[in-house]
Amino acid sequence: MKHKGALMLLGTAILWGMGFVAQSAAADAVGTFTFNAARNFVGAAFLCGIIESRKRLGLDRAPDAPGSGFTARTLRLGGIACGIMLCLAANLQQAGIAAYPPNAAASGRAGFVTATYMVMVAMMGVFVGKRLHPSVIVAVALALGGMYLLCVPNGLGSIYLGDWLVLGSALGYALHILVIDCFGMVDGVRLSRLQLLTAGTISLVLALLFENPQPTQLVAALVPILYAGIASDGVAYTLQIVGQQTTDPTVASIIMSLESVFAALGGWLVLSESLSAVELVGCALVFTAVLLAQAPDLRSAGNS
Repeated sequence: MKHKGALMLLGTAILWGMGFVAQSAAADAVGTFTFNAARNFVGAAFLCGIIESRKRLGLDRAPDAPGSGFTARTLRLGGIACGIMLCLAANLQQAGIAAYPPNAAASGRAGFVTATYMVMVAMMGVFVGKRLHPSVIVAVALALGGMYLLCVPNGLGSIYLGDWLVLGSALGYALHILVIDCFGMVDGVRLSRLQLLTAGTISLVLALLFENPQPTQLVAALVPILYAGIASDGVAYTLQIVGQQTTDPTVASIIMSLESVFAALGGWLVLSESLSAVELVGCALVFTAVLLAQAPDLRSAGNS
């Protein structure tokens, strides 16, 4: 099927976007570190099942096996490095969502602020010798304007702590993408499992140090934890990995950036959240910036 990869990535965007709804719901019942520890371990367990299924189907790429292209040491290094960055980004994001006041439309707002990581990745290309394309400069300006309308619709006094935390998480996700790019030779599913185990372990230690995890809290947040662990972490990561195998990376990143749109739609449909007209214009500018930041790579892909 010609567009199979693109459809998989669209599914990824939907699952990730709706994940913001699960995170918003969980923020009222369980602590940030406890939630992320639980969801990461659930996701890792799900990927264990995926790996076992791949073994039975003869599709598994084990480290150090003939033709695998990577070693166990590389897998460990990549999984730990990616897990540390994922832990940083995910906990900042969840803390930001929890910090928003009830009337802030946390799901949609966090989704669009997080989407700025796409612009950050394009900007970071300067540090690895890439020329800063004029469209990227315009994208940065649009993103700043959109962020202002989204986060400061009533003046500087309306910036929330949650906005700063989620913006920090966007930087974490940008760095996470760059770290993943260093380990492209490693089997993606195995890398995802190890990064989830790493992020989950760190989050668990932080939860025990700074929170007081209770079984009743986990039960209260069970549905969001299962959704975030299985759908957002397990299924979505798998769809992303498989989908990107047959889709141009730039096209893939544009499709996955739609998660911000689905985050806003999910918050509206499930949590009855709403954004003002000014905030919606801000969302549109951020989304345009995300697409524009990918234009140079997309043009290069089309000419190759």
